Parts: sequence; C-alpha cells; structure tokens
Amino acid sequence: MKIFHGTDNAKILRPTVLTLGVFDGLHLGHQAIMQTVVSRALAVNAVPTAITFDPHPRSVINPENAPPLLQTLDQRLNALEFFGIEQTVIVRFDQDFAAQDAELFLREIIYERLQAREVYLGKGFAFGKNRGGNIELLRRMSEELGFFADEVPEVCLRGARISSSKIRELLALGKVNLARRMLGRPYGVEGVIIRGDQRGRTIGFPTANLKPQNRVIPKYGVYATANLIGGRWRRSITNVGVRPTFEGDREPSIESYIFDFDGNLYGDVLRVRFLHRIRDERKFGGIEELKIQIAKDSRLALNYFARFGVKSMLDLT
Repeated sequence: MKIFHGTDNAKILRPTVLTLGVFDGLHLGHQAIMQTVVSRALAVNAVPTAITFDPHPRSVINPENAPPLLQTLDQRLNALEFFGIEQTVIVRFDQDFAAQDAELFLREIIYERLQAREVYLGKGFAFGKNRGGNIELLRRMSEELGFFADEVPEVCLRGARISSSKIRELLALGKVNLARRMLGRPYGVEGVIIRGDQRGRTIGFPTANLKPQNRVIPKYGVYATANLIGGRWRRSITNVGVRPTFEGDREPSIESYIFDFDGNLYGDVLRVRFLHRIRDERKFGGIEELKIQIAKDSRLALNYFARFGVKSMLDLT
C-alpha cells in the first residue's frame, strides 16, 4: 500500500475512489465502507484510497473528551491495507485543518489533486470548518464537478449501531465476545515483551509480560487469548491487571501464559487477541492458592479452544 503523509505529498497517477474518516478499530461499519470503495474502484478502473486523520480530531477540538484509540496508526494502516485499500493519505489534524473550508478541501484536494471519481462517507461523518464537509455538500459539489458521492449505510448489531465508542465501552466491561462480533475479529493489542519479576516461572507458569502500545485494554481479569508467535497463533491465557496477590504491584500489566511454548521472547513485539473472559482478577491467600486457580483457568481456556468455531477462527490446532 502507498502511504502519503499529507495531501501535499500525495502523488496520484490514476483516478481514485475514496473515503474519509478516522476509522479507529476498522469495525464492521468501517469494513462496509472499504468494501464499497474497493468494489467501486474495480468497477471504474480507479485506485481504492482512504484519507485518514491523525491525531483523532476530538483530541484537537475537544481534548478533554478525546477518546483513547483502539489502534495505533500503524495498526490502522495495516488494517486498511488488509481490507483492500491501495493508497492512504494521512492528514495531520490540527487547528489549521479544523478551520479549513470544507468546500475548498473538496475542490482542491479531493477532486483536483486526488482525482476522485467517487467519494463515500460513513453515515453522519463530517469534516472541515463547522463540520461543513458532510454528505449534502458532497452531493451538491458532485453535481457541479462531475464526480459521484454517496453515504454508506451504517451497520447494526442487535439493533444497535456499531461504533468505535461502543466497542470501547464493551472492552471496559470485559465483554470481548460482543466486541469481537462488532469488530469482525477478536480485539487485539501488541507491544514489546519486557522482563518481569519472574514470579510466573518460579510457580510453573512462565508468562510473557507485554508493554502494550494500545491505549485501550479490556477490563481487568483473566482471558482465553491467542498470541502471534512466528506467524502462528498460539493458545494462551492472559491476566490483565495489577496482580493483587502480590503486595506492591500497582502498575497494570498484561501477562500471557502460552500453552506448549518455552521460548525466549524478550524484546520481541507480541500480538495478543482477547477471545473469551474467564473471570475477574482477584487476590488470593497465597502462592499455592494462586497456582490452583491458574491450573483451573488453563483447563477452562483449553475447553474453550476445543470448540470447533474457535479452532477454525484462529487455526489453533
């Protein structure tokens, strides 16, 4: 995928079919937009293109209410490529861009520089000064300039609109199963494996301690998870929290006990997908009680992994 940092650097050699948005999480609603862009680009011999904003617009316009993002920028770009986008223009969102006239941006950037033949927005999305860049403006200007503009219908689950904010709420409640259904895949975080205090190894359950790059992590507790190691998803259980059994541990951590694996991962970047919540995090009376509970958690996780749907979803055989 070609990545352009800023519209001034975008060197477009062919007409485009494009969309605009933050697309945090690339959930099923975003995927519907990408599917539309990709299929229409193929139909009109154009390049499927996305314009995305970094940082999140609300962090500039209303920083006190800015949401933590589900993905890092690199994760978002990788997801856009996975769903068929061939060019992405990253627009740095700042006060100057927030004050930019939407009609001028549409005319000079989207139509002239990016050579848009068709433009698709998610329902309710708007940009530019006073959020003037909405579907009504696009449709009016499309008639004047000769491109096509349309709004992609929203995607709902159980009668509720799928959104990044709703997924954040679900993860905060530990409802990773429902979050997975809205994302179309399990929610995952990634980060560098750091050296911990080695407690897990001394009690027979060595863990990989992840320093996450993602700002959103599920509610404290124990989860059935999968870790990507050497191109293969491996079964694991993961504790998210402050390890209350051990006094003095108040820094939140993500620790994965990976089944049937004993390699050295220090310094590697590890991906963890949260599949199923097993229990809340709690304090135990001592090491032996903790070991018994970890063994029980492991059995519950392995039973979960034995389900056909889980095995086929992540190829965990």
